[in-house]
Amino acid sequence: MKTTARARFVRVSARKARLVLDLIRGKPVGEALATLEYTPRAAARLVEKVLRSAVANAEHKHQVRNLDDLRVVVAVADGGPSMKRVQPRAMGRAFFIKHRTSHLTIGVSDEANGTPRVPAPRHTRAPAAPRPPAPVAAAAASAAAAPPAPAKKERAAAKGKAKPGAKAGAKGKAKEKK
Repeated sequence: MKTTARARFVRVSARKARLVLDLIRGKPVGEALATLEYTPRAAARLVEKVLRSAVANAEHKHQVRNLDDLRVVVAVADGGPSMKRVQPRAMGRAFFIKHRTSHLTIGVSDEANGTPRVPAPRHTRAPAAPRPPAPVAAAAASAAAAPPAPAKKERAAAKGKAKPGAKAGAKGKAKEKK
């Protein structure tokens, strides 16, 4: 059975309330209350009142006596109406201030199988296919068998392009012509 409690027109923005509600969604009621007690946000006090109301509703309507069975299955903050105010500023200007409100909804349930119906996160991505393991042993064996590559000057000297003792670059060519 599922029991809900709702607080409407709460003087906190829905965005700030969602940060607190994300902390308790899917947790047992005792753990959720402990989390809210030590959460340093103003919205945590408001969410705690709604959660206690949902627990009281479950006790009254459905005679739930064991609070260890209850879990938070729904925790939603919907936006409410904004109170619009005007603040006068210099040189006849006016700044508009929006005091946002929200509607908090918390649902608790004691599922028979012990698993709450927690909705999946909205932003999910399919897991990538596993990569085949790299042939580490074969690459290490071939690297050990090959001799180290010669340096660039040694390769040029072996091909016969570079003269021993001659400087490379534009300055070296200019000195040779004089």
